[in-house]
Amino acid sequence: MTDGSVYEELGVSTVVNAAGTKTRIGGSRIRPEAREAMDRAAEAFVRLSDLQAAASDRIAEVTGAEAGYVTNGAAGALLLAAAASIAGTDPGTMARLPDTEGVADEIVMPRTHRTGYDHALRTAGATIVDVGTNDATLGTGARNVEPWEYTDAIGEDTAAVAHVYKAYEGPPLAEICEIAHDHGVPVIVDAAAELPPKSNLSWFTDQGADLVAFSGGKGIRGPQTTGILAGRADLIESVAAQHLDTHATASVWDPPERLLDADRFDGVPRQGVGRPLKVGKEELVGLLAALDAFLAEDHEALGREWRERAERVAADLDGLDGLSTTIEDGAKSVAPTVSVTVDAETAGRSAAALVLALRREDPRVFVGADGVDGGVFTVSPICLTDGEADHVVARIRSNLGSESGN
Repeated sequence: MTDGSVYEELGVSTVVNAAGTKTRIGGSRIRPEAREAMDRAAEAFVRLSDLQAAASDRIAEVTGAEAGYVTNGAAGALLLAAAASIAGTDPGTMARLPDTEGVADEIVMPRTHRTGYDHALRTAGATIVDVGTNDATLGTGARNVEPWEYTDAIGEDTAAVAHVYKAYEGPPLAEICEIAHDHGVPVIVDAAAELPPKSNLSWFTDQGADLVAFSGGKGIRGPQTTGILAGRADLIESVAAQHLDTHATASVWDPPERLLDADRFDGVPRQGVGRPLKVGKEELVGLLAALDAFLAEDHEALGREWRERAERVAADLDGLDGLSTTIEDGAKSVAPTVSVTVDAETAGRSAAALVLALRREDPRVFVGADGVDGGVFTVSPICLTDGEADHVVARIRSNLGSESGN
């Protein structure tokens, strides 16, 4: 199949994305407004600290936080959040990270919130302290984590509390923030995939979170390499000091005061642990343009479009032997998602074999595969056009009943 794309010129198959805003297949389609802004940004030079200061003002305005910062993805935001919580504005600690000897470096985190993405926190030098159990997940009747367990775990070595936001996980974020603040400890929230709705831009700050990480390349549809960190001004100042290029002679070091007050530092900080997480001027401007377009978007209309597409896909797949569908809303997704159960005996192949066959096509077809070992895959409408949704259904139909390779 030929499409005339730059990927074809490179000999790389394109992907029909029915899996959602997954980084491994490119996130989302970048908005035209962002692409145009990036082209314009490429035409001139700018001091990155000035650009980050302007971004901080805009992020603060739309999130209700004191300040903000454009990062290298949400994972980069988490690393910088951990570094800021550990080092504050102490240039000596900043220079030693990720070595945290003699410094409070513990981040308290519910066991059920632990994911591979907490590697970002650990990269800054943090030590994760687990609280709670997996009781509710395992069906034993108790909640996974109780409020008193946070209090019990916070001590003199605690730098922060981390929270991966999911609406179905407790205790409530506001309660966690109150406990942490009673002990003088900030709360870091991973809200990477929690947009839309646009109200979530400010909701986490309203609950008391001190630093909130959002992806710039998912629902906002900015450059895939970008993220947003919104939060307390002093912590964002530490983020800036540990991220920006600080190769400067002290006598001429003059960062924008509203982002980073040079008078707080006894000399110029060394290049920080966040220095490898570079954000270019083009990506930064593109993210801000995408953010404005996201805010102007009619999300109710977009939601209706997603639901109609999901319902059509579900109806088409329900008509195939061995497949049954349900549409899931709410807690685990920002959009309605089609959950497809595969009866391997009737369908002629297992869910895993079907999903793998789809991925090996040209163009590749990616569906959600988290549940394939249990006989379930998902179809997300977020990144599909109507024509692509039809293609997904057609390729599933074509692959059913053929040699399974189970």
